[in-house]
Amino acid sequence: MKAMTFVLFGATGDLAKRKIFPALFNLYVDQKLPASYAIVGVGRRTYTVAEFLRSVEQSVSDAAQRREVDSSCIHAFLSTIRYVSVDVTQKDDYLALLGQVIQCEQEWNLPQNRLFYLSVAPEFFDVIAGHIKASGLCETTGWKRLIIEKPFGRDLQSAEALNEKLCASFAEEEIYRIDHYLGKPMVRNLEAIEFANPIFQAIWNNKYIANVQITANETVGVEDRAGYYDHAGALRDMVQNHMLQLLMMIAMHLPNRINAKEIRKEKRKVMEAVRPMETEDVMRSVVRGQYGAGNLQGHSVVSYRDEPGVEADSMTDTFVALRVWIDDPLWSGVPFYIRTGKRIKEKSTKIIIEFKNPLEGSYRNQQTAPNLLILNINPEEGISLQVNQKNAAERGKLEPVTVDFSTDASQAPEAYELLLSDAIQGDSTYFAHWMEVKLAWKWVTPILEAFAQNQVPLHVYPAGSYGPQESAELLMEQGFSWWQDEEREREMSGVHSR
Repeated sequence: MKAMTFVLFGATGDLAKRKIFPALFNLYVDQKLPASYAIVGVGRRTYTVAEFLRSVEQSVSDAAQRREVDSSCIHAFLSTIRYVSVDVTQKDDYLALLGQVIQCEQEWNLPQNRLFYLSVAPEFFDVIAGHIKASGLCETTGWKRLIIEKPFGRDLQSAEALNEKLCASFAEEEIYRIDHYLGKPMVRNLEAIEFANPIFQAIWNNKYIANVQITANETVGVEDRAGYYDHAGALRDMVQNHMLQLLMMIAMHLPNRINAKEIRKEKRKVMEAVRPMETEDVMRSVVRGQYGAGNLQGHSVVSYRDEPGVEADSMTDTFVALRVWIDDPLWSGVPFYIRTGKRIKEKSTKIIIEFKNPLEGSYRNQQTAPNLLILNINPEEGISLQVNQKNAAERGKLEPVTVDFSTDASQAPEAYELLLSDAIQGDSTYFAHWMEVKLAWKWVTPILEAFAQNQVPLHVYPAGSYGPQESAELLMEQGFSWWQDEEREREMSGVHSR
């Protein structure tokens, strides 16, 4: 791992405080940062270095307490940090930043390897990238890399314009587009589950799989994000990026080699094979919803339209369910179901693979439940496998039993730790390539247009439910159901089989 300078734009912002600095500190404690490095925080506030360091110390205090490290470790970490006040729209301010970066490189004898992280509002991505180049910060004798957060555009046209501007300053292989779902340990595990286990690799196809269900539900509402969310909605906020990334990860073919280039290549092939949606397809295969008032975890909650900052007649989607087909020999005829929503009964991100059931109703005249592979991503992490067994106490009655392989999520690294470590090492495997982003925007465009023209009904669902009933009906058309909902309802009723 080569020595470098980490330049963090938006260093006084909420994301830096909650995620980035704690992640950097944990990497430092675990000795996963280079032996020599410097961190330069960039923000608009006119902090002194001492004032900024006190803010960073507060950010990492919880992580230090959990790791049971003493104050000397914190102070050692803080000693590598500097701060520069910059108005990112003013090109002259970047000269002061360049001077600070050069000073750090000289002080710690660092090579000119520079990692720029833009933890800022998306309208500043291209502005900052352009000024980085114009100021000379890009002129290095080592490597340079640019990390940017989502959203990457709000439609295909804006995404293409943004990418063109970024590529004027950085090459594609130097741009690291963060999708924090790709930092989740279980999502990274998908590759190993699919390809490192012959028992699964052999049946990872349409001969054995009946359907795939990808769910990312939240109990929270819009919270303090109404200014952004009411102009975005679930389709832009979740489906175009996170959900389609999960689809690509679960549906990709075995790469020729397990490396960043080949894995991203196979992911792009998935998006290229996803069947495009015409207006009629959107009407048949997409469910749009918005949460109404309801009861969630024992508390009454208001409807989306009654949330502060939301328009009283807002048609913004807070729930989306889709049926997706992949026109590929491996997946022909297998429906992939995607859903995501706010104010849902239970917070859960998981992938459920339902296997075909050739013996249904024919095994000694007994009903057999299908086998399920359940990949729990959040809040729990682990793998569950549902298989059938005989219950000797019930005269050999067949019953489904679940085998769990769970992990202690509290011991797993945070997504940002893994992603930052990858970027520092130059591993782009779990960052979105431009072609993935472009293909995803291209695919969702007809759905966005149908939503904008209100061609898809907006179903109001009660907060604390599993979303609109129409979402369940989408699966019933092929004879399926959302297994997560059934599983939880069975647990609450004490019933353990379908």
